[in-house]
Amino acid sequence: MLYLLKKEITSFFSSLTGYLVIIVFLIANGLFMWVFPGETNVLETGYATLDTFFMMAPWVFLFLIPSITMRSFAEEKKSGTMEFLLTKPLTPLEIVLAKYFGALSLVILSLIPCLIFYFSISALGNPPGNLDKGAIWGAFIGLFLLAAIYAAVGIFASSITQNQVVAFVIAVIACFVLYIGFDSLAQLEFFNKIDTFVLNLGINEHYKSISRGVVDSRDLIYYLGMTAIFLLFTKIRVQAHQW
Repeated sequence: MLYLLKKEITSFFSSLTGYLVIIVFLIANGLFMWVFPGETNVLETGYATLDTFFMMAPWVFLFLIPSITMRSFAEEKKSGTMEFLLTKPLTPLEIVLAKYFGALSLVILSLIPCLIFYFSISALGNPPGNLDKGAIWGAFIGLFLLAAIYAAVGIFASSITQNQVVAFVIAVIACFVLYIGFDSLAQLEFFNKIDTFVLNLGINEHYKSISRGVVDSRDLIYYLGMTAIFLLFTKIRVQAHQW
């Protein structure tokens, strides 16, 4: 499994994929924070806060992570190497986890350089360093967990097709529904009596909860549970291909 994981990570950086993901993530968020005029611009609002970053990052990841995961199994199927992969002394779960953690490693590498935003905002504080550090680190944890679900969804989408573009589209739609779709459903009159329950089915409600700086066990259970569900679905798909 470790060999396959290493192979996945190496494949990202043997091409431009890995570098592009990190660069695009940094530039996209940086433009909204420092360049584009409006309420998201830190310099225009006059408040030393990372709210813009934590608001925009889930949307940037919504497209970047599916672009990372779309090749995971779709490329193996299209190139005919899926059968060869299944002959390796690896269980379907180990194959899925190697693919998943490979993608998640790239997500982590894209988040680490974002600490430059933290130090920049900290320096702009009055006095310098005057930040709600608990909320910020809680939001970083929430963003990572959100990305973990996106990656699991993307891996699953890649496992149900051999077309990378189709896998990308399916993953984007599924992540969009999970992130903000349930918020929209909860506003419908039909769900008035269970609007809280519907809201809690979506990622956004739990992401906002952790971003307040309080890591609630219910939020962690949701994130880990959703990730495990999609990885289980992927494992079932890989097993089906094995038959």
